[in-house]
Amino acid sequence: MAHRKRVAEPDRTEKTCASCGRRIEWRAAWASHWDDVRYCSDACRARRVSSTDRELEKTILRLLGERAATSTICPSDAARAIGGEEWRDLMEPARRAARRLVASGDVRITQKGALVDPSTAKGPIRIGRARPNEEQ
Repeated sequence: MAHRKRVAEPDRTEKTCASCGRRIEWRAAWASHWDDVRYCSDACRARRVSSTDRELEKTILRLLGERAATSTICPSDAARAIGGEEWRDLMEPARRAARRLVASGDVRITQKGALVDPSTAKGPIRIGRARPNEEQ
């Protein structure tokens, strides 16, 4: 009877894409370099995080800081604050910024007042301050 060499189970620590903020799904092809994976796709790797993306993150945090602790904002509030008349082009980058802030534990994303998974949320979302002891 042949003995098979036991292969160590890869570490499948949950990761978040550095660009879009969505959860990265583990793939067998990444098993040998899972620790180095930062992006969920080639598109996110090419897009990376720009200075506008960082500005959107700061704007989201600033807008939340100017409101009551339980208040929320729409991603369009941050897009309008930065983009002026061209704010619509910043809507998806604002949503990505919000997802990255969820991953860092700074904010929470809700729909109709209920927490949602930022990786799968579709439609209108609200961004609020993270609450202690609350998992997104």
